[in-house]
Amino acid sequence: MTATPTEAETDPRAEAAAVPWGRVGALVGGQAAVQLGSFALLIAMNWTAVKIGGTGAVTLLMLSATVPRALMLVFGGALADVLGPRFVLLRTTAARAALLACGAVVTATTHQLWPLMVIALLEGVLLGAAGPASGMLLPRFARGDQLARANSAYATVLRVAPVLGAPAGAWLITVGELWVAMLAAAVTGLIWLGCLLFVTRGFTRPARQPGGRSLLRRSGDGFALLARYPRLRWMFIASLCLDMAFSWPAEVALPLLVHERGWGVGAVAMVLAAFSVGALASSALGAAFAHRIPVFVRLVVTGAGLAAGITVMALMGSPASLTAVAAGVGLLSGLNGPTIVTLYQQAAPEGRMGAAMSTLALAGIGTAPLSIALFSSLSLVLGVERTWLLCGAVAAVSPVAAVLALRARPPAEPDTADADGQRAGAPEPSPSAAPVPRSGHRTAPPPLAGALTRRTHSPAAPATPADRNGGPAPQSAPPAEPPGPVSRSAPPPPATSASALPAHRPAEPGAGDPGGRRAGALEPVCPATAPASAAAAAAGRGGAPRTGTGSGGREPGAVPPASGPAGSRSAPAPAARPGEPRSTGDPADAPAAGASPPQASGEPVPLRT
Repeated sequence: MTATPTEAETDPRAEAAAVPWGRVGALVGGQAAVQLGSFALLIAMNWTAVKIGGTGAVTLLMLSATVPRALMLVFGGALADVLGPRFVLLRTTAARAALLACGAVVTATTHQLWPLMVIALLEGVLLGAAGPASGMLLPRFARGDQLARANSAYATVLRVAPVLGAPAGAWLITVGELWVAMLAAAVTGLIWLGCLLFVTRGFTRPARQPGGRSLLRRSGDGFALLARYPRLRWMFIASLCLDMAFSWPAEVALPLLVHERGWGVGAVAMVLAAFSVGALASSALGAAFAHRIPVFVRLVVTGAGLAAGITVMALMGSPASLTAVAAGVGLLSGLNGPTIVTLYQQAAPEGRMGAAMSTLALAGIGTAPLSIALFSSLSLVLGVERTWLLCGAVAAVSPVAAVLALRARPPAEPDTADADGQRAGAPEPSPSAAPVPRSGHRTAPPPLAGALTRRTHSPAAPATPADRNGGPAPQSAPPAEPPGPVSRSAPPPPATSASALPAHRPAEPGAGDPGGRRAGALEPVCPATAPASAAAAAAGRGGAPRTGTGSGGREPGAVPPASGPAGSRSAPAPAARPGEPRSTGDPADAPAAGASPPQASGEPVPLRT
């Protein structure tokens, strides 16, 4: 098998401590534009659905948007890990802009519910596929405390978008129609696409792994990471408990509680506005000073404060006190949320960041319907106030899980492997005898100086003066290499005429031992140690001694093979020519010229990078 690099997608991340705030600013600015258009479109589509079919139409529209998005989050993480965030984000963003532009044309000519449901469904699929890839961008530009600042700035945008997008959508639907809001959302999508082209410039796709697992099987990698990494698991629980405890009170219980106490609908607006302003202020504070606030304070202390605040809100006896507590809860939320995201990103393995972020996004988006369904059913039995107190108890699990996450240690062997089971950045070991380098060409170490294969020699004899002076000398013919493995006890092949054999040349490296010979093959005799009596033996058989024109009877340019094996009788080494190293004649010295590597036995050894 050819070694294939399995590194996670690389990018031009600066090695210096300074964060490229230009790219971070473009990322945050583009996200502000697209979120503003998305919330304006949400308000406009919901209002149009109300006019078409009332509450049932709004419910169908919301299900068409949220269910596909939640399901695609699972596959979106695998897509981001396999194809890279740039590939996924550019294509999903461009497809969404084209979808909304076509939707503007359709909604301008028809006033039915089914086009809205189709547009909402397709948009949910695209947003779900792009969600985990978006969460992979900031960790590529910032590390440590600087990542906490970047996430706080990103969270600030998410807090501002509903505040500004909701009235913008209402204004667009008032002065025009739905197609105007849809066209405006398409324009903001194009702005986000332009920012992505700049932000992800230089990103490359991960190396494709042949024979890897299918996308369907890789979609469960996020949950496998939760089982593997204790810190990820506890951070997921902390985020899940807060989202579960806050969704029902904010969206369902608050209007019911205000109505029971006779405070009027204006109290609902005051409470929500106070929460949004508090969260926005703390997010902006974290963008500037998050690196100076201890992690324990930003995660555990704020989590305990959120649990206490949610509980106390149910017991407030006036709109003013409820508004004040809501503002405090918003302040704590603006610090707690970005910290959870930051620690989650830092704990996730780099090569599987997409799978990890898909589970975190699922904890936020997928829990809202579950929270509403669960606590709404309980409120029918326990009442609104007691169910709200139960939500506070669920939120109290979050700081406990956060403490366990901070105390959790990483696995003994960090799982840097990709989803196919290979270590990121390390080539796969080759099953052949010799390891395969990155280039993909098989290389072999120098020929062994003896000890792996058997040689067949004639009795040793003193070297002639012609050998020492560089003149022609008799040369024994190397035996022909057998077609297959030869047993060590097998007799040598029958002798043939030296003139009928070609001159010896180094063997091509093959699939045998690291020296390029097949296991058990007989090695040709070195011309420099050939006995002088071989000439008489050849003449007696009717052959003529083979002579050459180079030193020691070799052909010009021929490379002499290694010396004989240890323990064999060999002639004294010829005198060294000028410029050549002098040989001692001791076979024990021969391996120094071509020492055998540790894996000379043929066992594959993994490459290390």
